[in-house]
Amino acid sequence: MTANHEQNFDLVVVGTGVAASTVASRCNKAGWRVAVVDERPYGGTCQLRGCDPKKVLRRGAEVIAAAQRMHGKGIDGDEALQVDWPALMAFKKTFTDSVPESKEQSFRENGIETFHGKAAFIDERTLEVGEAHPGAEKIVLANGAEPAPLPFDGAGHLLHSDEFMELENLPRRLVFVGGGYITFEFAHLAVRAGAEVTILEMGERPLAPFDADLVAQLVERSRIAGIDIHVNAEVQAITKVDGEFSVRTRLDGETRVFDADGVVHGAGRVPATEGLELERGGVEYGKAGIKVNDYLQSPSNAAVYAAGDVAETRGLPLTPVAGLEGGVVASNLLEGNATTVDYAGIPSCVFTIPPLATVGMSEADANEQDTEVHCRYSDMSNWYPTRRVGETHAAAKVLLEKRSGRVLGAHLFGPQCDEMINFFGLAIRKGWSGEDLREIVSAYPSAASYIVSLV
Repeated sequence: MTANHEQNFDLVVVGTGVAASTVASRCNKAGWRVAVVDERPYGGTCQLRGCDPKKVLRRGAEVIAAAQRMHGKGIDGDEALQVDWPALMAFKKTFTDSVPESKEQSFRENGIETFHGKAAFIDERTLEVGEAHPGAEKIVLANGAEPAPLPFDGAGHLLHSDEFMELENLPRRLVFVGGGYITFEFAHLAVRAGAEVTILEMGERPLAPFDADLVAQLVERSRIAGIDIHVNAEVQAITKVDGEFSVRTRLDGETRVFDADGVVHGAGRVPATEGLELERGGVEYGKAGIKVNDYLQSPSNAAVYAAGDVAETRGLPLTPVAGLEGGVVASNLLEGNATTVDYAGIPSCVFTIPPLATVGMSEADANEQDTEVHCRYSDMSNWYPTRRVGETHAAAKVLLEKRSGRVLGAHLFGPQCDEMINFFGLAIRKGWSGEDLREIVSAYPSAASYIVSLV
């Protein structure tokens, strides 16, 4: 049965994603009495509403794009191929629909109590979840992030990313507000599924955390795919009339209106701190999330730890980061504060077609820090792995420390770069040099076999 009313635990974890599950499982195995709380179906963003289902949907776009690129190169009839959106969505659900029940059942079978509802602090060691008041010696907040609020009229008309991935039918005309990675991934999916796609980015360029030169290539490739991209575009209002949307935008000093059948929020996410009543729990927080020390413990309430997207850490909002932070929190709860997170060499990827990937120091970072680096740029557009699949755009930048040759950063755009980037992440975590990477003997002619030519 689901726990209710007054109960005391060794640990209460808010959230059921990767960070939360890691902490709850490890402490449960150590003999702690553990409870978990989630206001949404159990499983977390990545498994239910993010990384995993998004990648399943992307597969449909990959097949269409692959056929288009190979047209005239031995593959004909690519125009007959099309995405059956309802069928693709049904396939996606085979990965997601069973997760909440399976996750909750696993918790219960292992003796972890389960609560459903919004968690809010009553005091420093007690939460309120509906009528239940679970208290604990330790509380871990790992309840993720949510779409950032946007300050214009009609923002309530925006589809959020989880809603986009539940659409029974794909709107014919889509406008994405914001030019982040969620926007670009969905845009590449939607345009291959036959939608007319427009991206409105407020800044001077989209995907600001990624290398500017490679982003420029992605933008060019996206436009070739049929995506209409505008920068310095300030959305002022969204109106809806007879099921159609008008997006009023300030662009190049003039007001322009973009018509759409669906408007999607792609302007970033913020830590999900609202409603937790953190003040009542004595838990300090800010715009970047719950404040934590090097051990991911709240400096204002020693009973509280935080991990994943809800916490203000040095890590990016990525699933592997949440997993790492969850493991560190579990270790520090069980063994005392002795473990910190090693954020070095964690790759990030935009799963467009082709993908854009990055890890470590950027060229801009090196310039700001006045670091002595050698930045090796490679135009891979005519390389075998690119030409073999009919792609036209691919490039890479690898940053090596001049003195030692150590790999400091890598930025890749092109076919299979989402896999190649992992070699560079390992090199950074292990302190390898370019010479060390050249010693790797890869299966040929895999894309990874060309890493030796990048360093």
